[in-house]
Amino acid sequence: MNKLSNIINLGGKELRSLYRDPVLFVFIIFGFSIMIFIAGKGASQDLNNAPIGIVDEDQSPLSYQIINAFYPPYFKTPEIITFSDIDPGLDAGKFTFTLGIPPNFQRDVLSVKNPEIQINVDATRMSQAFIGAGYIQNIIIGEVNQYTQGYRNNAKLPIKLDVRMRFNPTLTSEWFGGVMELINIITMLSVILTGAALIREREHGTLEHLLVMPLTPVEIMLSKVWSMGLVVLVASALSLHFVIEGLLQMPIAGSVPLFLFATALMLFATTSLGIFIGTVAQTMPQLGLLMILIIMPLQMLSGGMTPYESMPEFVQTIMLAAPTTHFIRITQAILFRGAGFEIIWPNVLAIIVIGTVFFIAALARFRKSLGSL
Repeated sequence: MNKLSNIINLGGKELRSLYRDPVLFVFIIFGFSIMIFIAGKGASQDLNNAPIGIVDEDQSPLSYQIINAFYPPYFKTPEIITFSDIDPGLDAGKFTFTLGIPPNFQRDVLSVKNPEIQINVDATRMSQAFIGAGYIQNIIIGEVNQYTQGYRNNAKLPIKLDVRMRFNPTLTSEWFGGVMELINIITMLSVILTGAALIREREHGTLEHLLVMPLTPVEIMLSKVWSMGLVVLVASALSLHFVIEGLLQMPIAGSVPLFLFATALMLFATTSLGIFIGTVAQTMPQLGLLMILIIMPLQMLSGGMTPYESMPEFVQTIMLAAPTTHFIRITQAILFRGAGFEIIWPNVLAIIVIGTVFFIAALARFRKSLGSL
């Protein structure tokens, strides 16, 4: 009971120190709110309210039909312009796309003369430019086919295909981006907070004070693990509710308590990793450099940015030792597909094993560093 009391009291000291550190405190709030929201919106691969200007020199029923085919939410209501308005409109950012329908376009279509329509794209808006050009091409081809042949497709299929999207029926890509950023923030901040807490003790000289007290390295380490893990866990729950469910309007398919349980196990592994890094780095700049070498591979090779199955087999094998690989699988299974514990238990077990290994390695390194003081 005395050891448990020491761990709780030391953890309380860590929470008070974090509260008095405005930089880290603001970074936590910023990371779990604005960064996740921006990542969700910025990762969106959907065309949304793209401004388009159309030069209609044909003034025919077909050209009117094409103009009326551009409507929200993909495009803003088209603005009818002249050729002299194209360059100034694109230069000023007023339009992302401009469309030039030439004279006698309908007559040439009906005469099978293959007329051309000019599409100008503001390529500085990279994501919308790339996606929108394909949208425009499909819309024009569909409208021309419908006008000339009575149907939109190039050929009628003998069967009808009904495609149903599971788990994300509206194909809203910002849901995926927001959840992946939440995982990245959980991983990054849990490592930073525990590593920074240890370095702060060393820089302020309070680590020596702890050594003269009746405290063991395990108690000191566990106090940092539970306190910093608790901060990230609470921030994750609030971010999931207010940012992902609220602002990004993503429906949670599975159990939130189960997700938080898996997050707590993940935090046990990452906070232990943070303490290990904190024993290696002597200053905060060194901690930042080590973070780049460790966090970037964890984020890029765990299946969050690119599909895990598309990576080389030896990379897949190596990344099985990373807790983020299993945590991403757990998160996607719970939040997107509504999976229960009977589905995710192998990944939960893997995180427990990896976290235990990290904790033992960090404890050994921590004891060694204390011996050199």
